[in-house]
Amino acid sequence: MAASNTSSSNRSMESRTGRTKQRYNTKGERLVAGVVPLTADKYYVMLIQSTRRKGWVLPKGGWELDEECHEAAAREAWEEAGIVVQINYDLGDIQDTRPPKKNSTKEKERSLYRFFEATVTSEEPEWPEKDKRERKWYTYAEASELLKERPELQAALDLSTIKR
Repeated sequence: MAASNTSSSNRSMESRTGRTKQRYNTKGERLVAGVVPLTADKYYVMLIQSTRRKGWVLPKGGWELDEECHEAAAREAWEEAGIVVQINYDLGDIQDTRPPKKNSTKEKERSLYRFFEATVTSEEPEWPEKDKRERKWYTYAEASELLKERPELQAALDLSTIKR
């Protein structure tokens, strides 16, 4: 895949919301795009604070009908982390293996994740979800520990070329 940059001219200060344009596969799984955002030297990965669970996660979100998967991943990096990225590698599909939430009355919607390794080219001071999220750089060991409750995110980190 060719490397791509998200140019500053098409970055919105509004996060996309809702699922009207959300992609699903033939199994009914929600298709989610995300990035493993690394420093150029590959020693650090950026994680963001989850808005729902208060833990740390990789930037990710729904892949929508009007965009390519790598474009969705770069858009999510911008909206959630305020970073401009160069997509380097497609890390492939990762299944959602989490059990359904406790006390959930509805059947859990399964997701299929597609992650991309990316180099962070810019960290912007203002971004769409700045008021909702914190962002922070971590080493592989630190990030792996923080992602231990999220096997699908840990798998993406492990597939990347981050220095261990």
